[in-house]
Amino acid sequence: MLAMFWDDSHHALQRSAQAWVDQHIRPHATEWEEAATFPRELYAQAGAAGLLGVGYPEALGGVEGDVFHQLIVVEALLRGGSVGLAMSLGSHAIALPPILALGDADQQRRFVTPVLRGEAIAALGVTEPGAGSDVSGLRTRARRVGDRYILDGQKTFITSGCRADFVTVLARTSDDKHGGLSIFVVEKGAPGFRVGQPLKKMGWWASDTAELFFEGCEVPVENRIGDEGIGFLGVMINFTSERLLLAASGVAVSRLALEETERHIAGREAFGRTLDGFQVVRHRIAEMATEEAAARAFVATVAERHRRGEDVTVEAAMAKNMAAATAARVTDAAVQLHGGMGYMRECLVERLFRDQRLFSIGGGPTEIMRELIWRRRG
Repeated sequence: MLAMFWDDSHHALQRSAQAWVDQHIRPHATEWEEAATFPRELYAQAGAAGLLGVGYPEALGGVEGDVFHQLIVVEALLRGGSVGLAMSLGSHAIALPPILALGDADQQRRFVTPVLRGEAIAALGVTEPGAGSDVSGLRTRARRVGDRYILDGQKTFITSGCRADFVTVLARTSDDKHGGLSIFVVEKGAPGFRVGQPLKKMGWWASDTAELFFEGCEVPVENRIGDEGIGFLGVMINFTSERLLLAASGVAVSRLALEETERHIAGREAFGRTLDGFQVVRHRIAEMATEEAAARAFVATVAERHRRGEDVTVEAAMAKNMAAATAARVTDAAVQLHGGMGYMRECLVERLFRDQRLFSIGGGPTEIMRELIWRRRG
């Protein structure tokens, strides 16, 4: 993000976060990508370094900070070279906000604090096989029986779903389209809760992505977050932050692909000179750099307005779309300028090209963002 919005604390965090990533992630990123997993201990290490708690209340074990502190951590993690790892390590960014917004003090202490320490892993369970962006179509149901709820249904595409210690689940408690949704924390080992095999994906290989099954799943009443019927609000409240996070991720991937390509063309020779000796190559780099800089500036501006408390629902959707499109074009150009090597799995830009594809889908696809922008501007 643009340093013009930073103070000394932001610069210090960037240095420390990048140093941690350079030591703990970058040397192992390719190995973990090929293994389609990474060590669970990394959560504890990131928690001990304070990276998981940035932007969360100190009383819960967090480190107070603003949106730029959080985006700095996101970009540092992505610069480790594995988008999937970064997103899995940060899955609490979408799983914890409903608990912070609607949960009581005891629930926050029970569920938030261990995650920020890296002692527990949290996931968010909203998407279903037949319902994604339109949460009014959710079919997972929760019915109260005495001092517990019985959940029946299925969730899919759940980041960190395989290894999560608990899942923040959105389920239907009545037939009201939006007012009939409630939030529950379903803990690992709950009777009737089953996790499917890890899903195989185009990209984000190091991120475990799961199907979750609730078959007469028993959840104690004290694991309901907030009152019945306010679950939609609990999930919706984090949409802007999630889209800013994804926008910043698109910018970070673009920057990394650009830097990798600049290194490549400076060292690769063709027809007796390095690739950067050809005007066509230099101009392609200029285009990539311009697009990355424009996306970075826009995302940073929207983040600054968000920090000031302005409603940036529309602008966050715009930023997500712009950053996703930029990442698609920049990584495509990076692969092209790497030639045959850009098509090899050992090459970082090949991985970035695959990984960026989800930015235009996750957190609401491009088409939904466009409709949101149109409606809110009208």
